[in-house]
Amino acid sequence: MKNLILLLISFTFIHCSKSDGIAEQKVSADLVVSDKLVNFSESEPAPPPPQEEPQQRTTKRIDTISKKIIKNGDMRIQVGDIKKSQGQVNEILKKNNAYIQTEDFRNSDADENLNLTIRVPHKNFDALINSFSDGIGSVLSKNISSEDVTEEYTDVAIKLANKKIYLEKYRDLLKRASNTKDMLEIQEKIRGLEDEIDVAEGKLRFIDDRVNYSTLNLSLYKEKVRSSATSKIGFGSRFGDSLTQGWNSFISFILGVISLWPFFLAIPVLIFLWRKWKGRRKK
Repeated sequence: MKNLILLLISFTFIHCSKSDGIAEQKVSADLVVSDKLVNFSESEPAPPPPQEEPQQRTTKRIDTISKKIIKNGDMRIQVGDIKKSQGQVNEILKKNNAYIQTEDFRNSDADENLNLTIRVPHKNFDALINSFSDGIGSVLSKNISSEDVTEEYTDVAIKLANKKIYLEKYRDLLKRASNTKDMLEIQEKIRGLEDEIDVAEGKLRFIDDRVNYSTLNLSLYKEKVRSSATSKIGFGSRFGDSLTQGWNSFISFILGVISLWPFFLAIPVLIFLWRKWKGRRKK
């Protein structure tokens, strides 16, 4: 009985020793894991993602520019009465919010010409062309063209945005400049950038003006000799016109010769002086 009790005590002691070892190993493992967690949490945070360069940001912003289309046109219309047709043109211009930029009137013996440079909003350009084609007179010629300047506009806009960024950087450098030499150099850079920015902005304004307002060169033509009602011309009319033209040419020649009378008077004088000089030479 005593031996049995001693065996049980020994078994219990051995079991307790194994349990303590397992517990110590578990605690050690927990400390290792905890230490790793602490080291991970105390490590430096990941660096922020690299920021885009100013030019890249500018490019993405400029890519949203809408299409830039410049429309131009030339029309020549034959009319029966220049003044009446000019009144019709003014009415059409009012309806389409257009205006006359330049006006040139020429009156010759054969015809009358009224040349107009018209600026019209881009959206009303086609309607204006149709109105002139239908209600003014007989269209002799018409030429319409479109030019896509989106790429050119985008390129100038990107360069302009970048120049403005550089300008701000130079201005910041100017505030921190420590000597006169650096200040003068930075001011020269700033002056050059400001001039380039003014040129670029002017070019963008010019393109915007051409895009927003289309240009139409309109010419109103009236023939004086023959009206549009007598478009069929026979041999007799042509023969009479030829005789008239020949007589007018002859009269023009006679008048041209008469206009040279001072030279004709000078010829006898030159002959007299030449003979007199020749006679003296012989003596």
